Amino acid sequence: MGEFWPVPDVLAYLAGRWRVARSVRDLASGEQGEFTGTTVFTAVEGGRPLEGGGLLHHESGTFVWQGVARPAERTLRFLPGPGGTADVRFADGRPFHDLDLSSGRHVADHPCAADLYRGEFTVRDTDHWRTVWHVRGPAKDLVLRTDYAREAETDYAREAETGYAREV
Repeated sequence: MGEFWPVPDVLAYLAGRWRVARSVRDLASGEQGEFTGTTVFTAVEGGRPLEGGGLLHHESGTFVWQGVARPAERTLRFLPGPGGTADVRFADGRPFHDLDLSSGRHVADHPCAADLYRGEFTVRDTDHWRTVWHVRGPAKDLVLRTDYAREAETDYAREAETGYAREV
């Protein structure tokens, strides 16, 4: 099947709970940090179905930078796109990037003020995927590598939490 695992429906693939391990490297200073935690992709927000469909992505865990551990979290919205793709947005609805994993690999750009975020998304199999973001700008030169591993759960629990059934 090759190096990457094709995903015909991004939202169905991502639905559920994932373990997250992220390394953060500042190429200019040589400093390194890490984030560990979980990401949950769910079709509900505040007990109600997500407006506009799609999935709410909530990440939480601990970020360690320069030896100091701090709680960290973020929320994104993954809205349905054409042909099994997703339109990824920040929690407040601003556009972030598109996501098409039909080949198992996708590259997306996000300009942010004077910085450019370039993300590469790769899917290894049904339970493992990775993102690598390169952030470059006048005051930034970072690489953020994140590995996701699906947490084991029953299909029933997964459907109840996310509203999406995974084809096995």
